[in-house]
Amino acid sequence: MRKILILTLFAAWCLNSCSQVDYSIDSLRVADAEWSVDSLDGFVFKKYHFGEGTLFCSAQHLFVIEIPATSPRRLAFVCDSSLATVSDLAARTHARAAINGSYFDMDKGHPICYLRIGGHQWGENTPQKNDSVNRKYYQYAVLTLGGHGKATLRVPDSNRCWENVLSNSDIMTAGPLLLRGGEYVPQRDDRTFVTHRHNRTALGLRPDGTTILLVADGRFKGQAEGFSLPELERVMRWLGCTEAINLDGGGSTTMYIQDKGVVNYPSDNNRHDHEGQRPVSNAILLL
Repeated sequence: MRKILILTLFAAWCLNSCSQVDYSIDSLRVADAEWSVDSLDGFVFKKYHFGEGTLFCSAQHLFVIEIPATSPRRLAFVCDSSLATVSDLAARTHARAAINGSYFDMDKGHPICYLRIGGHQWGENTPQKNDSVNRKYYQYAVLTLGGHGKATLRVPDSNRCWENVLSNSDIMTAGPLLLRGGEYVPQRDDRTFVTHRHNRTALGLRPDGTTILLVADGRFKGQAEGFSLPELERVMRWLGCTEAINLDGGGSTTMYIQDKGVVNYPSDNNRHDHEGQRPVSNAILLL
């Protein structure tokens, strides 16, 4: 009985300590982490595993690609009329690296957010349920690619079809926006998509022009638990980003690097290995 009481009190203490997270400690853990760093041709690949209870009182496995403003590499979008894995989409285009892109219909195989590639429209904005005016929550941010694949994040106005008037040849709608002008973007607290931890994929921009591609594994208790969106936006800011967008996540979350293959642990096969890629509709490439 005494042993049971001690264990119960210890569990209660752990729960209480994790309910009062000190984000300053977590930010230091991200900054002071001894990342595994691999300098590749025009970009840097970094990864780090935060052990159980370490970051946000949880285990986290992060994978980051840093693309300096001076890199000869450029970002590009790719979409297929049928679903394909991120590694397949990257291999077909001889991409040096790739992450999954925006949201899509898993049954029909097409994007469910506005997507324009090379001037061709692959997907259109879809309204909220029974609403022809308002865009869905995960279409609250716009990623455009300009000259040499330079990424820019935009906030659409109230017009659901606002992207139609943009002149950019390459436009991807996703979201929600995480950071704007270095400030956290308030997130809704009434959706498990926001408040629960999931695998996450994000793109961020630093003031010096560096582009950050981040993948956080999830759905592996004690190994990689994933982030809520408020946790994700904090990590993106701690990585130096002042602008950041959330992309499709969950089982879609994947990072591929040429000559390395899939570097994270996609969860669609429910096993902690590199084989659990979910076929997706589109991806963001580094060429």
